[in-house]
Amino acid sequence: MTGAEQAVHRQDPGRVHALIIGIEKYDAGDSWNLPGPARDALAFHGLLRAAGVPESQLRLHLAPLPPFVPDISYRPADHATLRRALVRELSTAEGDVLWVWWGGHGVLDRAEHLRLLCSDATIDDKVALDLDSALARYSGDAVPGLAEQLWLVDACETFEEALAFRDPLPADALPVGRRNLAHRQSTLRAAGRGRAAANDPVRATGLFSEVLLGLLADRAGVLPGLPDPEELFSAVQTRVKALRAAGGTLQHPEIRLQMPERTEILPPAGEDVGDRSASPLQRAVDALLAYPLMTDPTERQTVVGALNPHITGTLPRHTKARTDIAGILTGLARHHPEALWELCDAVVSIDDHSDRRRELTQALREFAAAARRPRSR
Repeated sequence: MTGAEQAVHRQDPGRVHALIIGIEKYDAGDSWNLPGPARDALAFHGLLRAAGVPESQLRLHLAPLPPFVPDISYRPADHATLRRALVRELSTAEGDVLWVWWGGHGVLDRAEHLRLLCSDATIDDKVALDLDSALARYSGDAVPGLAEQLWLVDACETFEEALAFRDPLPADALPVGRRNLAHRQSTLRAAGRGRAAANDPVRATGLFSEVLLGLLADRAGVLPGLPDPEELFSAVQTRVKALRAAGGTLQHPEIRLQMPERTEILPPAGEDVGDRSASPLQRAVDALLAYPLMTDPTERQTVVGALNPHITGTLPRHTKARTDIAGILTGLARHHPEALWELCDAVVSIDDHSDRRRELTQALREFAAAARRPRSR
């Protein structure tokens, strides 16, 4: 054991706090059900309890999906309760170490902020916590303690516009205080920009959460102190890369480090940033935009008009080409996946450029396969 590991191993459990959130059931209805996050959160809670952290310092917030019934007490995971926990309760906690675990639905808004949807989110009122705002609060003088932080977030980072929301996500900034250099904050995120985080509804676990729980169990001797975040990230990347190679996921976890001596987002271990391929949706959108006709609203409408009118009537539309195409693709994949190939035929019938046709076919094949995968977070 190195000197650094010994120092972490001596961490007093009484100086450790955690905010643990797992949301499986949403007020939006059954279509949002996500079996797994509550069970993953309980497993993480168990790791910290086994490491000696007092129950009173483990703030557990769940929205379990019946018939699953947790065997310990927990608090709700609605927006008001979680915001109060972050702003009024945990901010003033006396201690050195903060763990944050979040499992549930997420979306990357147009400002590039990751929005984590709360259990009381509905179709018309998508209440969500702004992760970037929370990180800003916990890296300034609004939080005088908890200098060592590790945030673990298993949630999708799908682009907001790709989900064809009727209304933009409402703003939800937390009070942040004054910035300082008193905190070392690491944030490990499951999906990567524009990507989905895989969830297995049969085994009721998130792919990223399952990997993390296994790796943390292997490092039980270090808990409840924080493991080396970069070493943990490297181990996560190794396992997720193997799952990607086997076709189990398309996600690319990332880690963001904000410390007095450095602030950066690390690329995947053993890969260059340039090796990261576009998300299936992004690749499909880019493949369509490579056709000049798809940037012209009149010609684009001609292509869409070639589809079955029963289908086109259900598609969200937008005046901006990229947003319109993303909405069309997402709508077809969700409700009429076979029509993706009708769309391809309509485009190619007007412009049969061989290279563009080849890329479009491959992109749509990848996008269609991704849409068939199990429900994501």
